[in-house]
Amino acid sequence: MKMSWIVIVMLASVFSALNNRALASDIWKAGMAKRIITPEQPLWMAGYAHRNRPGDSKLHDLWARALFLEDASGRQGLFIGCDILGFPKIMSDRIRDSLKAVLGLERAQIILHGTHTHSGPVLSNALTDIYPLEARDKKPIDAYSEQLIYNLIDLAIEAKARIEPVRLFSGNGVVRFQVNRRQNREADIHTLTELKGPHDYAVPVLDIRDVNGDRKAIMFGYACHPTTLDLYQWSGDYPGFAQIELEKMYPGLMTFFFQGASGDLNPLPRRSIALAKQYGKELAAAVEAVIHGELNPLSSAFKVAYQEISLQFSAPAKISELQKLSKEAKGYEQKWAINQLEELQQGKQPPTEYVYPIQLWALGEQLIFSLGGEVLVEYALQIKQIFGRGVFVMAYSNDVMGYIPTEKVLKEGGYEGDSSQKVYGLPSVWKSGLQAQILNATTNLTNLAGYNTTHSKQENLEKVLQSILD
Repeated sequence: MKMSWIVIVMLASVFSALNNRALASDIWKAGMAKRIITPEQPLWMAGYAHRNRPGDSKLHDLWARALFLEDASGRQGLFIGCDILGFPKIMSDRIRDSLKAVLGLERAQIILHGTHTHSGPVLSNALTDIYPLEARDKKPIDAYSEQLIYNLIDLAIEAKARIEPVRLFSGNGVVRFQVNRRQNREADIHTLTELKGPHDYAVPVLDIRDVNGDRKAIMFGYACHPTTLDLYQWSGDYPGFAQIELEKMYPGLMTFFFQGASGDLNPLPRRSIALAKQYGKELAAAVEAVIHGELNPLSSAFKVAYQEISLQFSAPAKISELQKLSKEAKGYEQKWAINQLEELQQGKQPPTEYVYPIQLWALGEQLIFSLGGEVLVEYALQIKQIFGRGVFVMAYSNDVMGYIPTEKVLKEGGYEGDSSQKVYGLPSVWKSGLQAQILNATTNLTNLAGYNTTHSKQENLEKVLQSILD
């Protein structure tokens, strides 16, 4: 019995619709834009207390880069990465509020990320007490910071206007120039035959291609302080050189770097331009190996979640201690003590908690956690224990308020566990319990986003939390 031509046409239409739906399941839209943000006049540089004058030249330009994403259902997200030390809360809040007004994006849909280069500009309301600034120095810093806000909003609008159909792929590579600075002395690095940990050598990569398979952009990360250089020249440090290298390999490519949980990780050896270039080339080579290897295609389903949790401060310093430091200490410690005393004299009580941002993006099957502050590497390792080794972890996102130590480091003290709180102007060290709070929040985010992981996350979380207690 022969089928009528009407039935044949109807079946063909059904099969075509099903095929198109299947194809649409992996089609995203992405728009990209970038802008030079190198200061046009001398400006104080961020990251090192020993600098005694503004930056006055460049090794290469500083950049702001925006990536706008949209899935098959129209759900959207925006990543902005900048060659800066990090976004202070006041600036971050202003930018995210403005993006909500102009693009309708909620905070869960926006990641503001600083690469943490120590060869970028000082920003308003960020670590200004560690630099020997005069009143005249603050006016250009405020002007630059204000202009940066407007530039980033314009950049986001431009990225959205450029969206086109793409496919996303993810993978992980390896590179090994990071060194745990708490466990290995920089002065001994040339003689060490074994590095003590913890470390996280992963190079997470997001590969973005148009529907013809041509590569449009690469987002990649690494966990290592960009402190190879301490000069008076603007640069993105090793991440900047890595991006330059990749864009040489693939003309027309847009690159996005994100900094991992590198609070206790440094590039060693360091302090030369040659080493910054070497590490950049090593990182670029690791990325190239990933994109030419076996990648995971990501279905076009975008899920997001965002939380602000309250991290508690321990008891503030006593007035007698502050008075002693204000007279006998030097540098940032003295400034911190003077500022704390002034606030007490004005009737201001030290804050007892800080609102800490933590965020989840799920790009299809790829989980990306974004954490605020200078997060120590152990957090990334434990998040991967909970959710799987392929998870991406960004730190320095949405607000950089200080170091985020583990319970172990909090007890040990040192720079990351104790004195860095003064660098950031915080009233005291964190109260015990923050590590469990943050790790618990990661599982809460997957629940909020409605993302069902393939791992037994609750069981894994309980094992990790128990290991902290042990």
